[in-house]
Amino acid sequence: MYPRILINMEKLNHNATTMSKWLTSAGLNKSFVVTKMFAGDIKLATLLSKSGFAYLADSRIDNLKRYRNIAIPKVLLRLPMHKEAKDVVKFTDISLHSEVSTIQLLNDEAKKMNKIHKIVLMFDVGDLREGIWFEEDYLPLVTQILSFSHIKLYGVGVNLTCYGGVIPSIQNTNELIQIKNKIELHFSIKLDMISGGNSSSMNLLLNKQLPNEVNNLRLGEAVVLGKETAYGQPIEGLYQDVFTLQAKVIEVKEKPSYPVGEIGVDSFGEIPKIIDKGIMLRAIVALGKQDIAIGNLFPCNPMIEVIGGSSDHLILDVTKHPVKMNDTISFHVNYPGLLQLMTSKYVKKVYVNK
Repeated sequence: MYPRILINMEKLNHNATTMSKWLTSAGLNKSFVVTKMFAGDIKLATLLSKSGFAYLADSRIDNLKRYRNIAIPKVLLRLPMHKEAKDVVKFTDISLHSEVSTIQLLNDEAKKMNKIHKIVLMFDVGDLREGIWFEEDYLPLVTQILSFSHIKLYGVGVNLTCYGGVIPSIQNTNELIQIKNKIELHFSIKLDMISGGNSSSMNLLLNKQLPNEVNNLRLGEAVVLGKETAYGQPIEGLYQDVFTLQAKVIEVKEKPSYPVGEIGVDSFGEIPKIIDKGIMLRAIVALGKQDIAIGNLFPCNPMIEVIGGSSDHLILDVTKHPVKMNDTISFHVNYPGLLQLMTSKYVKKVYVNK
């Protein structure tokens, strides 16, 4: 079946186990391996659960339900909706929070189940996604949290890069450390976890600039695609080609490169931006925007160029590398592209070991 995504299990295992060893040696022995790009794939989650990471983390509770028989502590990364409170307590060990009303609901559910649920309190140090603003007086909120009988304030965390593009730095990471120290001093408690960020924090770690107090990172793309995400650079010693997309050629024609006639909007409501390159050998493959945003895939052969597409058709310039009907074209994908492909029911997943 095509289109299909080839998943190299050997390379994925190498990336995960190698990263786990690096983290342990750097004192980050409470780190999460993130599985949200797998859309609940039990086979891949099971592999990562055995790689040495302390926790398996996902942003969707439905995926964590699927992982309930995998023997590793589990974490919900996305702030829970109120209606998810019962499932969060039942299927996870730790969840991330910034709203006391949600924590109250988790406490109520944990009390019914006679469980203690751990939370990481998230702080926003500038990226403007989730978290308590770092300049606010957060001590009254912490007072409320500590009053809950079945909630344990396990640690504090920060998210960077994902929305505002703010690069992790020694300075903004130290803001989180100061928050942690202030909470510990004020309440005479010890927090077990300081979660210093995601794959964008790998640049600090690799350059030995990550503060020693940080003992947790939440890593997905760094493991799966072998890249740090602050600058998008490959990580030496890891594979960047764990995943390869393949699609079949369904048409090969020599045509003009510029449309004939008055140009309006395309099938997605956009005005096409097309360059006239003269007569072109064009191939269409059975893949489209319903499966992946076209800007998220890159032909493995640099002589082939993606020039556009629609919901079900991807159009390629193959003038410099002619192809034939039914040929298989391979593509590299980036992180958002992988998220899209793994979610699409029309893209077959194929596990390979070489």
